[in-house]
Amino acid sequence: MYYPQKIPDTALSNLRLICLDLPEVYEENAWVGIRWRIKKKNFAHVLMIEEGYPPAYSKASGLEGPACVLTFRFSEKRLETSHFSKLPFFKPVWWSDIAGIVLDETTDWEEIENLLKQSYCLLAPTKLANQVDEWKNFRS
Repeated sequence: MYYPQKIPDTALSNLRLICLDLPEVYEENAWVGIRWRIKKKNFAHVLMIEEGYPPAYSKASGLEGPACVLTFRFSEKRLETSHFSKLPFFKPVWWSDIAGIVLDETTDWEEIENLLKQSYCLLAPTKLANQVDEWKNFRS
């Protein structure tokens, strides 16, 4: 029987620092794990894979668990690069502009911050996205 594991404190703390610093973001419990939203759009979702559950995430990542994974939105064109074609990255199939990454002790939190800011800016209204310095660099 599946019993959801707690998201590691370090991962959750780091994600909160990144996500909740962005304009008008809020956090909520998702059907599994925790997600961060701008308006009603998810730009980040963290959860645990355990014993192959949830199956969509287990299949997409190729992991049975335990594993902490984060999904985020990203430019479809940039997702086609080799950087995103191997672990710790994985490609879920339910949206063409979604990517996933396994979070562990080797995670580069500066890279995660950059990825999440870009995810936020792809979904946020222009007025809010323009408040994020990295968005200006990403668009150029």
